[in-house]
Amino acid sequence: MKTFTSHGSGVFERGDLAAVGDNVVFEAGVLVFHPETVHLGSNVYVGHNTILKGYYKNRMSIGNDTWIGQQCFFHSAGGITIGDAVGIGPGVRILTSTHRDPGVDRPIMDGEIAFAPVVIGDGSDLGVGSTILPGVTLGKGVQVGAGAVVAQDVPDFAVVAGVPARVLRLRGGA
Repeated sequence: MKTFTSHGSGVFERGDLAAVGDNVVFEAGVLVFHPETVHLGSNVYVGHNTILKGYYKNRMSIGNDTWIGQQCFFHSAGGITIGDAVGIGPGVRILTSTHRDPGVDRPIMDGEIAFAPVVIGDGSDLGVGSTILPGVTLGKGVQVGAGAVVAQDVPDFAVVAGVPARVLRLRGGA
């Protein structure tokens, strides 16, 4: 039988973070795990009950002027880089690791963990309930539709939606 250990309470002090800029707002219920790997710019808003799940390696970097809605979940085992002036709707999930297939004779949870970073370009906007999967890079000014599951890289100024997400058009003549 496997044993599991706690990752801690997620309760943190600002001084526990690797870096934190000016005018950062944490609403009630925000949890931060491995805060020593979390870097926040200035003018960042983190909504109620969001979980910033740092990891003992890699880092989570959130740029200036970024808004993160309520009940988001960011898991930065593979590393997360979020640019400046990014809007992230409530309930967004950003994942950076997955289990490799160990074969049909073993549970998936027994598979080796694979890590892949997520990068979100400046000025992007992630719709309510969207999910960004490991290894995805969103270019500058990308708009992700509500509920989309983004499994592939997205070029600058693209509008994507669907499950899996696909490019619908480019924004503003880009």
